[in-house]
Amino acid sequence: MANYTIEEKDNFTVLGIGVELKSSYTDYAGINKEKADFWQRVRQDGTLDTLKSIATNKYIFTVNEAINNKMMHYAGVMTDASVAVESRDIQFPKGEYLIIKGEAATSEELSNMLTGIAFGQVLSEVTDIAYVGGPNASVEMGQRNGLVFGEMWIPVVRK
Repeated sequence: MANYTIEEKDNFTVLGIGVELKSSYTDYAGINKEKADFWQRVRQDGTLDTLKSIATNKYIFTVNEAINNKMMHYAGVMTDASVAVESRDIQFPKGEYLIIKGEAATSEELSNMLTGIAFGQVLSEVTDIAYVGGPNASVEMGQRNGLVFGEMWIPVVRK
């Protein structure tokens, strides 16, 4: 099984700019294509640079959240500022979080890898915690040795 930790986090807010994912939640290829298209767009149109310019730290959040029966995917940052485009304050609750660390060649590879490990391995194998919904995030924290490194943060409860 993948290495993971459980950490206590205070509540925090991420300002996100997002897209509704239209593919079926079991269509991984479709979901990954929609996410890749979204990230290409926010990089090219300057949206990601705008978010980075108002961030309180260097972390870039890739947030997934089911809201109003929609699968949403966001690029986000921690900030007290706002942006001129449609955005959402995504509330992460105080409590325990499943944390999985990793590194990859690109931001997308990191997010996809961490998400796969979390939902494909750890959460299906660990018996004393459960993910009961709410936003989860892949957090890009920086670069070292030519790789992007970061963590997956998933709010969990004890069973």
